Amino acid sequence: MQTYINVKNGVVPSVCSLDCPDQCGLLVHKKDGKIGKIEGDPDHPVTKGNICNKVRNMGERIYDTKRIKTPLKRVGQKGEGKFVPIGWQEAIETITNHWKKLISEDGPESILPYSFYGNMGNINAEGMDRRFFNRLGSSQIDRTICSVAGSKGYSYTMGGSYGTDPEEMSETKLFIMWGINTVSTNMHQMTIAQKARKQGAKIVVIDVHKNQTGRMADWFIPILPGTDGALALGIMHILYKEKLVDQSFLEEYTIGYKELEDHIEHYQPQLVSEITGIAVEDIYKLARMYGTTSPSMIRIGNGLQHHDNGGMIVRTISCLPALTGQWLVKGGGALKSNSAYLTHNTKELQRPDLQKHHTRTINMNQLGKALFETKDPIRSLFVYGSNPAIVAPESNKVREGLARQDLFTVVHDLFLTETAMFADIVLPATSAFENTDFYTSYWHQYIHLQEPVISPYGESKSNTELFRLLAYAMGFNEQAFKDRDEELINQALNHSSNPYLHDVTFEKLKNDRFIKAKNTNDLLKNLKTPSGKIELYSEKMELDGYPALPTYIPLVEEQNFPFHYVPGPNHNFLNSTFSNNDKHIKLEKAPKLFMNQQDADSRGIENGTTVRIWNNRGECELTVFVGNQVLPSVVVSQGLWSDMPGKNQLINALTPDRLADMGGGATFFSGRVNVEAIRKEKTV
Repeated sequence: MQTYINVKNGVVPSVCSLDCPDQCGLLVHKKDGKIGKIEGDPDHPVTKGNICNKVRNMGERIYDTKRIKTPLKRVGQKGEGKFVPIGWQEAIETITNHWKKLISEDGPESILPYSFYGNMGNINAEGMDRRFFNRLGSSQIDRTICSVAGSKGYSYTMGGSYGTDPEEMSETKLFIMWGINTVSTNMHQMTIAQKARKQGAKIVVIDVHKNQTGRMADWFIPILPGTDGALALGIMHILYKEKLVDQSFLEEYTIGYKELEDHIEHYQPQLVSEITGIAVEDIYKLARMYGTTSPSMIRIGNGLQHHDNGGMIVRTISCLPALTGQWLVKGGGALKSNSAYLTHNTKELQRPDLQKHHTRTINMNQLGKALFETKDPIRSLFVYGSNPAIVAPESNKVREGLARQDLFTVVHDLFLTETAMFADIVLPATSAFENTDFYTSYWHQYIHLQEPVISPYGESKSNTELFRLLAYAMGFNEQAFKDRDEELINQALNHSSNPYLHDVTFEKLKNDRFIKAKNTNDLLKNLKTPSGKIELYSEKMELDGYPALPTYIPLVEEQNFPFHYVPGPNHNFLNSTFSNNDKHIKLEKAPKLFMNQQDADSRGIENGTTVRIWNNRGECELTVFVGNQVLPSVVVSQGLWSDMPGKNQLINALTPDRLADMGGGATFFSGRVNVEAIRKEKTV
């Protein structure tokens, strides 16, 4: 366990911990016991030594002087940022004494954990913490902010998060990057596509913004936000009409293909063009390209599901490979996520059996609303692996809730985040390089082990260590709270119901570092849909209250605001991670708003000036980039930026906390705004 820590000078293996599909193999160079350089591991079979700037510069984040070294206690007003150092014993006693009092007065459900995957390590993100809050009997948080709507929609078609193996994509002849900026958020997907392009493959990008990925495409197709499902249905219409469907595949591997053929008669190309903003001739061109090119692969992006209709969008697109029989072709099919191949035993890891009584669940996308509930109010919030003051929708409402004087807030993080500024107690967290954990990619099909590379920074503690301390202080004596990290990993990997991840243990991972899921090319033999086939018509959807067939459902219309607003990711941050680190801020330069030239001209807005962007939820100020990167009536920003003095750049103050059509997902990309120039001097 201590091998890599004890290496003072040399190169040690590691894995990227970020919430990113690529999950790169890393080599960490150490000098005098500290990280000196981080590079990619050339022996990793998928990432092959290439890494992004986010990770390449991770060392500057690990040793940032702003990093928290000791527990802190607030001495100023909430949000003011005045804290004094305290010891761990005082911190744990303060927290648990407060909770014991709350439990006696208001019950354990007055306490709410709030976390996500700021660190993708499984035992630190969903291990000892889940055990603790289950045993405590606290309210539960529904972790739906990222991928749940699309995963739900995809599962209705395919039975789970199963897709094309990236290692087979060297064979692919057509890549459709649909709603994903792969250059910034899945770089190895673009690397694979570019290599295939040298062998004649084509890259088509469908997106609301001509970002870096769009600029690298052979063909970029701009689309109006939230209309992607209509485009997919229009493609289906042409595939059926021009007999470009694989009838034998449909008969053997799907159900509902006849019902679908009748259903898509309505989605004439002219109607689809009016909905999507895509020319009729381009819809025909795309459908014919897709119907005649094999192998073809659709990379379904994260952004699509962040709409009111996001689940149905992904459900609809996921039907396309079945129509052309691409699932039988090496390098063909689709990929939204491959996480189901690497599922572990969550019951053994999280121990829901420790929960004595059923407790309420609060959707994390509606934290602001939840903090103002007067019936059975939340009296304490424990935040880890997330920064809701920046990342949660309707951020102004969230911050008003965090400012409540009667809310006892604890934050476990590496930095004094915007959320931590409202905390009563702040606890220093280890980085992933200081932890033992296992990682499962949701793009490629490898599971990885991380062992500590460096010693804990200052007095920082991992999530597993912290929750063991809290459990002991609360008097929880069950063995579940005494299990060591290696035992947690073995318990999680003991998962006989997953045939793809058989006989993997901590010891094997320690020896091999990464192991691939087995027999994943047998997907069509093991579909988890009710019928065991690809479900173009889904009775389960009908029972759940949805149309049984893929259907275009328009976005919720927000009145009085003329622009669709899409706050996409940027290149050098990952959500709010890195947005407070000087190196990454310098690389990203400034928050931007992309606007169509036609819209800018009509409002007297010049390129490079500062604009005010607002709706009835809030406002912020961004530098505008005018051109043809977006369609008229659409504006797009990039990145979540940390609070800075004199800067009003809180993007999620503008985003709705409505829930998506499936799974309670977020609707970040379905808001509307207005835009006006506020000063003429240019900032770029």
